[in-house]
Formats: sequence, structure tokens, C-alpha cells
Amino acid sequence: MPNERLRGMILERGLSLEGMATSLGVAAKTVERWITEPDRKPYRRFQYQVASLLQCEVSYLWPDERTSTEVTETSHAELVKLYPHRSVVPNSLWPRLYSRARRRFDVLAYSGFWLSEDAAFLRVVKEKSADGVPIRFMLGEPNSMAVTVRGSDEGIGPAMGAKIRNALMNYGKLFGLPGVEFRLHSTTLYNSIYRVDDELLANSHVFGVGAYLAPVTHLQRIPGGELFDTYAESIERVWEQGRQISSPTDLLESDI
Repeated sequence: MPNERLRGMILERGLSLEGMATSLGVAAKTVERWITEPDRKPYRRFQYQVASLLQCEVSYLWPDERTSTEVTETSHAELVKLYPHRSVVPNSLWPRLYSRARRRFDVLAYSGFWLSEDAAFLRVVKEKSADGVPIRFMLGEPNSMAVTVRGSDEGIGPAMGAKIRNALMNYGKLFGLPGVEFRLHSTTLYNSIYRVDDELLANSHVFGVGAYLAPVTHLQRIPGGELFDTYAESIERVWEQGRQISSPTDLLESDI
């Protein structure tokens, strides 16, 4: 049965399929399929965008979906702890969290230099590599515009690029370990994200404030919650766009 509620709301708001498609950044044919093909539902993020454009609940357009209130209440349960600054997060939390990795071990940052100096963390990386856990490091391209802007935002200028180079040198002995991969990205990051299986720490980026003074959110995935998945999906998008390097010298040679 066609989704007559979706069709009706589009008409009621005086919109067209083409107009909806343009607002969502998809093809008009895609919007048409959401109406005519009952099994063809948009991704969750598009459901929210459609509901916002049409000024109604997601659950009205797709009755088997939960209301925004239900999603919000479930997502509250994903919050383990909120730290006002990264500097007050217990130093032992980072290696302890990563020591629990079984399926996912991700580091997404510009430099994350402080972590590259943590002997306990480096030891965990080697242990998890030996256990067969895939380990992914995503650091910023030192000469990219994103890194330049972030350095300016933090008030340290070119030092941001230098921190990335130094972090990679500190990680030198990790290159070549089984399952350990490094990629450089040119993404504008709004958070540094440290993920382990179904837990993560998101360190916010705040204009004019160094990351060590910015808040850190500790999340744990809960069925039905959407906070964790929002960050986790972001990691995947950065990884897909990143440039793989096989040693710190790859970076140094590209700087010449």
C-alpha cells in the first residue's frame, strides 16, 4: 500500500516531489519510491529531515517508527558520563577503555598528541593487535586547510600541523603491526572521537579553546538509541575519505 500519509502531507504543505528532493539532496525518484513502494523507507536521518520539512512526527509518516520523544528518552540512557574538560577525565580511562576492545578500536582526531605519549595506551595497541583486533588511526593532514583552521581556532597556529607530525613519529613502532592502519584526513572535525566496540568518548572542539579544556561525552550504545550511532557513522565517513600511509616517513616525504 502506498504511503498516503507522506503523499498527503507533501500536498498539504504545498510542496512538490522535486522541491522535497532538492531540500533533502536526493533524487525526485527517490522521494517518489518512498511514497509508492511500502518497503522502501528512507534512512533514519532522512526520516527526521522529511518530518521536519513537513512539520510532523516521524511516527505519523511511518507508523512503525518511534516518536521523537521515545527516541530522546532512549538516547538519554546512552550517556555514561559528561566531563566538563578532557583534562579531568581520569588518565587511566583511555587505556582501560581500549583494553576492552574486541571488534572496534578507532582513534579519530587531528593530532591526539597526548595519547601518542601514553605508554599504557601504546601497550594496549600492541596487545590488541596481537589479539587480532582491527585498529584504525585517523589523524589530520598536516598541510590541509582543516588543520590550518583548527590551529587558528585553538590559538596555536602552525603548531597543530607539527603536533600531528610528532604524534605520527611517536606511533612509529605501531606501523606494520597486524591489523593496525593509519589514514590522514582533511575533514572539518567538530569532535575527536575515541571508539571501542559499543562505547566511545567524544571530545568536543570549541572555538578559542584547546581540546584538553573542551567537554568530553562518554557514550555507550543502547538498542533504540541514536546518539552513539551518529558519532560512529561519522567515523566511517572520515575513514572512507582518508589517505592511507604506511609509515611516518610517507608524511615527511609528502611535505618536501
